Amino acid sequence: MDAIHTRLAGIARQRRALVPTPVHELAGLPGAGTCRVFCKREDLTGFGFGGNKARKLDFLIEDALRGSCDTLVAVGANQSNFCRMVAAYGSANGLDVHLVLGGGRPADPTGNLRLDLLLGAACHHVDSAEWDAWEEEAAALERDLRGRGRAVYRMPVGGSTPVGTLGYVAAMAEILDDERRLGVRFDTIVFASSSAGTQAGLVVGKAIARWPGRVLGISTAKPGERQERDVFDLARATAARLAATVDRRDVLVDDSFLGAGYAQETEACREAVGLFARSHGIFLDYVYTGKAAAALLDGLRAGRFAPGSSILFLHTGGNVELFA
Repeated sequence: MDAIHTRLAGIARQRRALVPTPVHELAGLPGAGTCRVFCKREDLTGFGFGGNKARKLDFLIEDALRGSCDTLVAVGANQSNFCRMVAAYGSANGLDVHLVLGGGRPADPTGNLRLDLLLGAACHHVDSAEWDAWEEEAAALERDLRGRGRAVYRMPVGGSTPVGTLGYVAAMAEILDDERRLGVRFDTIVFASSSAGTQAGLVVGKAIARWPGRVLGISTAKPGERQERDVFDLARATAARLAATVDRRDVLVDDSFLGAGYAQETEACREAVGLFARSHGIFLDYVYTGKAAAALLDGLRAGRFAPGSSILFLHTGGNVELFA
């Protein structure tokens, strides 16, 4: 932990809403046997309905303000948790927010999209499921806004840049604090991996702290080989900012629970969402955390975790559309 804090020293952070998120032990999960499973509630980061993107935005918004930017441009799907958080952070800091959202404009906005509008964000819809098309539209929007004299800070899908990834380098230090407080040593951290920032930050934090456990990302957007490459590239760029290095062998991705693709539900995901709700009162979503939980449950049942090991499941935050 101290090694991580030393590397991050001098990097200004707002940390607007972040307090250490709680960790709950999930007793009685099917197939757990002698394994202990804990859930770190990143959905309870405490600002704008929470979620893992708050950690990234603590660094990203600080970077935007240091650069005297007055306008934020962010990219995501129509129900993007990241875009909802950008709208909240931008509004709270007096910044104009433009969101480039993948998917046609719905007649009746629900969930995160309704919150985006409530927070005053300008929403630009791209009727495509391709992330590259969203990014191209965002680049064009940035050029247009700059042409009108705006100082723009543009963020890609998920805020997964080396600056945003610092949020999960810092989170690794918090996880080490959790180990000490709970008197356990986590053998594996399991979580949904999509735009790569959460996993890349944890991999960098693991390297700096010389933490011996596994950081296992469950891909919810891309095939495993591409996801591993994206995570490693981002981890390496982030580590370079901190005079650290990362080992390619520490980038572990399981794409077995992706199903037909991003935001496409699976039966295993639906089962996991229902089990977490009924057994522990924890609400997952069908895009990210449900698929990661499905992988966790399958691994327990199949004996892929060593007997007696301790596993940390990161609840990275659910999609508000679940409640629409």
